[in-house]
Amino acid sequence: MSRRVMITGLGAVSGLGLNAHAFWDKLKAGQTAIKPLNPPIEGVKISIGATVPDFDPESYFTADELSILDRFSQLAVIAAREAVDDAGLVPGEETLTDAAAIIGSGCGGKHTDEDTYDQLYKQQKSRAHPLTIPKGMPSAAASMVSMHLGIKGPAFALASACASGLHAIIQGMTMIQAGMIDVALVGASDAPFTYGLLKSWDALRVASSDTCRPFCFDRSGLVLGEGAGMLVLESEEHAQARDARIYAELIGCGMTSDAGHITRPDVTGITNAMTNALQHAGIQPEQVDYINAHGTGTQANDETETNAIKQVFGDHASKLAVSSTKAMHGHALGASSALELIATTLAIYHGIIPPTVNFTTADEACDLDYVPNEAREQDINYALTNSFAFGGLNAVIALKKHN
Repeated sequence: MSRRVMITGLGAVSGLGLNAHAFWDKLKAGQTAIKPLNPPIEGVKISIGATVPDFDPESYFTADELSILDRFSQLAVIAAREAVDDAGLVPGEETLTDAAAIIGSGCGGKHTDEDTYDQLYKQQKSRAHPLTIPKGMPSAAASMVSMHLGIKGPAFALASACASGLHAIIQGMTMIQAGMIDVALVGASDAPFTYGLLKSWDALRVASSDTCRPFCFDRSGLVLGEGAGMLVLESEEHAQARDARIYAELIGCGMTSDAGHITRPDVTGITNAMTNALQHAGIQPEQVDYINAHGTGTQANDETETNAIKQVFGDHASKLAVSSTKAMHGHALGASSALELIATTLAIYHGIIPPTVNFTTADEACDLDYVPNEAREQDINYALTNSFAFGGLNAVIALKKHN
């Protein structure tokens, strides 16, 4: 029999603030982090985003540490420290030493890559920094989290575009269920605000020029964000033995791939992922109270996700609360799914559903209850969080209120 998995620690760095408390307070208040880029990036059409405010890396790391920390690794370590502290764990003690560290990322160390290319091609320098490879590699954040927190168990990176965070969390969950580990530090980090990445997002023509308004008839696309979301997962026995606070229980997951278009979502892949999550969790569709939607604000995603929810939940779909927090923290790529799981966890824990802000009028094809503009107090016993990535990679996690 597989073991039950509990969430006991949370850490978040995002456009909404430098910790999980700021993240949750602003989600509840319906405050958006989307604002003009400051300073603007010359030569790029994208002029808005949800960047981490008032972030001074030197307040968190020494100069020597910063020499080997890409921005995405910095954000990962800060969020990981918070999650570990929030769980009441201490670096150096056996519990954390034996834990796993599984960190996802959609794009990895792009700041390091871009700085290197700028020096070589623009400044015509003849050499790269000797630590360029370990600083910019996709697994750098996993390594840095393990080093800064003293984690010596399984540690590795996971990349599946915007589903990276959920896939990393699912990996930690299933390892605990299988009895391989007792504790896992899981999540994802991304820092996409570089010239090259923004020019590339420009070329995709899916970014909004004003704001993110998921499920609305006048939605105009996604808005990029940056950040990191980290969670401490524990087996129920381990959490209870140390009298840990439990936010919620992870009870199931669903993972599918569309095997179709590289960017266009597929309703079958999405419905299968949600159905598989419900089956794995052992719950019926009508038991679900809330879905934290992928909800990017693009034309294709929002209509497809709405259709999938209606197919899976039938008549119960109209009774579900469905909201997208991306309208507040932006689309932080791989980190978004981890941040959204944290939002869902806190929604269950506090009995408050975060809203879909910037909401105007629903699209005719998007006719569910999207909790427009204001948070809602509601008891949540079961919830899903959805993540559907480019490349047709779908991940869904089911959560349960801990009683």
